Formats: sequence, structure tokens, C-alpha cells
Amino acid sequence: MRSGWIRIRKFKLLIICAVCIGLSMEPSATLAEHQMKQQQHSSTIQSQESTACQAQTAIRQDRPKSLSELRRSYSETFKFKGPEVKQVALTFDDVPDPRFTPQILEALSKQGVRATFFVVGHRVKKHPDLLRRIHLEGHVIGNHSYSHPQFSNKSVIQFQKEIQRTEDIIAELIGYRPRLIRPPYGEITENQVRWAKQHGYKLVNWNVDSLDWKGLNKEKVKQNVLNAAGPGSIILMHGGGGTGSNLAGSIEALPDIIHELQAKGYQFVTLPELLDVSQSK
Repeated sequence: MRSGWIRIRKFKLLIICAVCIGLSMEPSATLAEHQMKQQQHSSTIQSQESTACQAQTAIRQDRPKSLSELRRSYSETFKFKGPEVKQVALTFDDVPDPRFTPQILEALSKQGVRATFFVVGHRVKKHPDLLRRIHLEGHVIGNHSYSHPQFSNKSVIQFQKEIQRTEDIIAELIGYRPRLIRPPYGEITENQVRWAKQHGYKLVNWNVDSLDWKGLNKEKVKQNVLNAAGPGSIILMHGGGGTGSNLAGSIEALPDIIHELQAKGYQFVTLPELLDVSQSK
């Protein structure tokens, strides 16, 4: 009788132990499953983040570079200003134009200042004598395209044709092919910059804009230039324009701009002098 009771008691103890072991194992299994789910969730998030980064990189690669990005990437080819020296360069776009270019040449001659003129090919064909005069009076000639298009909307082949067509006309008239190119509106693509670099050109924009193409009066043009000019500045002005253009204020402001900057110790130089490059290829 006693031995039977002992066996029953041992059996109960075994059952209790089994239950306890089962209960103690269940949380461990649950914890392991939870940890696995966390790892899977973490891997999913990392994968999503990686995919998002790759997508953003692809978007950046497809997006055209801005002018500031091009300037940083091609600093030896694409110039916006010169070195930090007490020199500035006057540049005149959209020439030759018989309405305005002769007056600018006269003003520069009186002040003993040489400048850089960016010429448009189809205008040179109409006014070859004006191009010769600019050259003979000691100014530098740069290439401003043949038809003044917005290069950011053109292919590299179209860009090349615009530059070379104008270059051929200039070379025939004054005997050299300009090294300097200024894209109309200052706009250009990275592939066009690469082509220019490969073929030995220098692209030159500006860091001081007179905004004279707006037909501003003398005082406003002076203010725009004098408030922004500093060491190594490249000053954008115009020597030609479209139908109805009025550059009278710009022409009137030119002597005062020269006098006031000279009074501050600035020397007026051509772009090749400022940037230490040759004027021809």
C-alpha cells in the first residue's frame, strides 16, 4: 500500500516537472521568434534605404549639372572671374552692331582701355569692317556663336557647328581663331564643356552683370557695375542688341565706370591678360 502511494507521488512529481519545463521553454522560443522577426524587419528597412539611395543617385546622375557645378568640375576650362588681383576686364557681347559698337570703341579709345568683344557670326558677316576695327584698335575677339542660340537646348554637334562657323569667319577677317568662347545667355551643357575642353577652348562667363540689355539709364548701369566689381571681376556689358534695343545708358556710364574703378586702384585688362591665356588657339 505504501509503495503504491510512493509511485503515485513520483508520477505526480514527474508531471509537475514536465509542465514546468514546458512553461520555461515557451518564453525562450517566443523570444527567439521575436528576435528573428526583428532581424528580418531590420534587413527589410536596410534594403529599402539602399534602394532609395540608389534611386536618388540615379536621379542626380540624370539631372543636368548646374552652372555652379560645371564651374567646380571644369575650373580650368570654365571661368567666371579672374584671380584676386586689382584688375578687372570689360567684356562686350553681341557685337558688331553699327548702332552701338562704334560709340563703345570711341569711349574706350578716349580712356586708353582695351576690352574683350564677343562677336556673333551672322553679325560679323554683315559688318566685317567693324570686326576689323575692333581688332585693329587692340581689343580681343571672342566667339559668341553664329546665331545666338541657347546652347542648353542644343546637341554637341550643333554647338560645335555654331562655334566653328563663327571661328572660320573671324579667322578669315583678322587672321586668328579665338580661344575664348562665351555661350549666349551663359548657358551650356556638360557635354559641350567637355568638347570645348578637348579642343583647347576657354569658356568665359562673368561675375558682374550690368544688365544694360534692359535699356537701363546711366546711373542704374553704373550702380550695377560699381556695387559688384572687385578684384578679378569679369564685367558683362553689351555692344549690340536686337530690334528696339537701347544701350545709351550703358555707353554714357562707361567713362564713369572706368574713372571710378581706376580711382580705386583697378587696372583694366583684356580677358587673356586677366586669365593668363592666349587669345588664339
